[in-house]
Amino acid sequence: MTTPELGLPMAVPAQGLPAAVRIYEVGARDGLQNEKGTVPTEVKAEFIHRLADAGLTTIEATSFVHPKWVPQLADAEQLFPRVSELPVALPVLVPNERGLDRALALGARQVAVFASATESFAKANLNRTLDESLAMFEPVVNRAKTEGRHVRGYISMSFGDPWEGAVPIPQVVRVCRALLDMGCDELSLGDTIGVATAGHVRALLSALNEAGVPTHTLGVHFHDTYGQALANTLAALQHGITTVDASAGGLGGCPYAKSATGNLATEDLVWMLRGLGIDTGVDLDRLITTSVWMAEQLGRPSPSRTVRALSHKE
Repeated sequence: MTTPELGLPMAVPAQGLPAAVRIYEVGARDGLQNEKGTVPTEVKAEFIHRLADAGLTTIEATSFVHPKWVPQLADAEQLFPRVSELPVALPVLVPNERGLDRALALGARQVAVFASATESFAKANLNRTLDESLAMFEPVVNRAKTEGRHVRGYISMSFGDPWEGAVPIPQVVRVCRALLDMGCDELSLGDTIGVATAGHVRALLSALNEAGVPTHTLGVHFHDTYGQALANTLAALQHGITTVDASAGGLGGCPYAKSATGNLATEDLVWMLRGLGIDTGVDLDRLITTSVWMAEQLGRPSPSRTVRALSHKE
């Protein structure tokens, strides 16, 4: 137990939790992709620089998707060179082989594909069946690995789907197993509409282990639609998960799932982890300053409770 600094929680370590957690910061991509107003490239670049300065070591930079589908990220070619020299990991989303070509041309070292655990979301997001989408990703993953790139596989709708309801655990396991078998280095379990609860998280993680998916290859990506993101994160930590996705200031949603609200706020995650004595390497004050600045660029206050509490801005 350590005495807290001013404005920080008292650190009281709990048994059975990891000593350190890697925060996979998604604010610059997932957090901004659904913004209605175009965010200038220079603002996005400064956002990423500020996040790196706050101590985040993995910052998802952008997506090399066709501008027609996500206009907010149409500036990927202009943005990536502005941040590529930062001493942090800068993964990018690549939806297909064309997207991979664009990312490789700019020297991206880490890429991600965005799969679905359900037929309905695969149809809405990719206009393909679940199996057709996996077949589309296979050459992307194979080529990325041949080029020596690290590949992450996102599995959206891992807990619930707005069209299909609760998603059967074996269905999620099948998609995860397929992505791992095709060569993905890590997987991120997405609670896209925020319906997961702690018991569901534990059950899915256990089922994945039983299917031969190691815990160290898994990350979790929770949305706070029903206020469960931190509880679900704690359940994942208790299982041994050490990679947690979060978005600075709680930015983000999903353009294809209208019930999806913001991601777990990075500041709220850091506050909880600090209180548990878990190292993140993140300077919370700098992170809050960054999120307040970004909220000002977007013209609205941050939804993060920790940002609001410590910045005294409503």
